[in-house]
Amino acid sequence: MTKRLLRDFPLLKFSVSATTRPPRIGEENGVHYHFLSADEFRKKIDDGAFLEWEEFYNGTLYGTLRESVEYELKKGYFILLDVDVLGALNVKKIYRDEALTLFISPPSIDTLKNRLISRGTEDHDSLQVRLSRAVEEIDFASRFDKVVINDDLETAYKEIKQIVKTFINN
Repeated sequence: MTKRLLRDFPLLKFSVSATTRPPRIGEENGVHYHFLSADEFRKKIDDGAFLEWEEFYNGTLYGTLRESVEYELKKGYFILLDVDVLGALNVKKIYRDEALTLFISPPSIDTLKNRLISRGTEDHDSLQVRLSRAVEEIDFASRFDKVVINDDLETAYKEIKQIVKTFINN
């Protein structure tokens, strides 16, 4: 959905997150992620350089650099972030009505489980972690501006596209 939104809305720019995980084959620093050491990342936390950040399952840190977002906003772009629920709520707290939060929800946890299993990217333990996290995150849905149920990808995309179009044109 992200690539389609960026293609359909030229004023949208994707925010490149920072992370402490090592680059995967083909990933470039500053393009796919801002790759930082744990010490560099923690220093940026201390300096207030992140709009939001989180430590994930295996101790890997991810975050959105305030400077990168502000740079693109000053150029007149709208910024698309792909963040967890707490990150989204923190960004909303900072930008208030200048931010639109969308919660993309699976139709059910069973559907999410089946989707993750069919992808074949999760081992048993990571599947359980992702599912328990999803259950926790769904409790936050009502705090978002809009909730979109991703039952059918095309239908969900059309709904998201209309929500984004309305937001950008206001």
